Amino acid sequence: MTTNPTDSSMPTTTLGAHGPQVSVQGLGCMGMSDFYSDQFGDTGAEESRATLERALELGVTLFDTADMYGFGRNEELVGPFVQAHRDEVLLATKFAIERREDDPTYRAVRNDAAYIRQAVDASLRRLGVDHIDLYYMHRRNPDVPLAESVGAMAELVAAGKVRHLGLSEVSGAELREAYAVHPIAALQSEWSLFSRDIERTAVPAAAELGVALVAYSPLGRGFLTGSFSNAGELAAGDFRHYQPRFTGDNAAHNAALLAPVHKIAAERGATAGQVALAWVEQRAQVHGLPVIPIPGTRRRSRLEENVAAASLVLTSEELAELEPIGAQVAGDRYADMRSISS
Repeated sequence: MTTNPTDSSMPTTTLGAHGPQVSVQGLGCMGMSDFYSDQFGDTGAEESRATLERALELGVTLFDTADMYGFGRNEELVGPFVQAHRDEVLLATKFAIERREDDPTYRAVRNDAAYIRQAVDASLRRLGVDHIDLYYMHRRNPDVPLAESVGAMAELVAAGKVRHLGLSEVSGAELREAYAVHPIAALQSEWSLFSRDIERTAVPAAAELGVALVAYSPLGRGFLTGSFSNAGELAAGDFRHYQPRFTGDNAAHNAALLAPVHKIAAERGATAGQVALAWVEQRAQVHGLPVIPIPGTRRRSRLEENVAAASLVLTSEELAELEPIGAQVAGDRYADMRSISS
């Protein structure tokens, strides 16, 4: 399983009931510009661009960014690649989380119609394209009616600036409410062996409505790969230092939960990360909806490892071994969970 694939044999699925065909695994681009420690220094952008090209060679067609990643620099990084391959890729970006580069502690969630119109035009400029294939509301501000937000997003579809709409981190009830205003192609939420709360209401609603589930952080922000066992092992600027699951007693407890993952990986000649990704991909059969994990990386070697997981099918016995892990995880996903729906 760890050998590098050399052709574009990635299977495809449908992005929502009436959406386009996309690869069953996408590429999350956030870490190319923000949040994770930079292992490449000045060569990071060069390696990231090479990773984008390699992903397309391997059949990956869904590329995910957001306006808040790197204060817009991630869209600027991804833009030239998308322009060069516009008819081959599906571009996803997001609005809603407002940051200020001169005040790193500032965060606001903006869902009002005026902000949405401003945000899409800014993203189009940074990306250098005339339309966005999939436009997400990154987080929900409960003080703004969903009808206002989704209504404004629907206007972008009518204007030709956006092709399909998505939401991120909403509940099943919120997804149904939004869908009543305009069809939603995809719901993006965290889903992994360590993060299964979306299975309570969001996944059943998505399956009922024909909405694809785009799973971010399917590798538990790298923890499920076994590449680190405590945030203390990471560089000082890495945002995982502030995530409760990766620090102190929680980290030690959660690292011990990975024993079945490593056991299966050894038995199958795979990596722990490939086992974790295969588990997410097989949620499609378990729950009856398209599931598209978007593991993020800036390295071609890690990309190739991730892509190879698309051909790993876990047995029912292996799935049963992995099933108890999620209920035993210690610590919240974020230090501040207020912007996350249940």
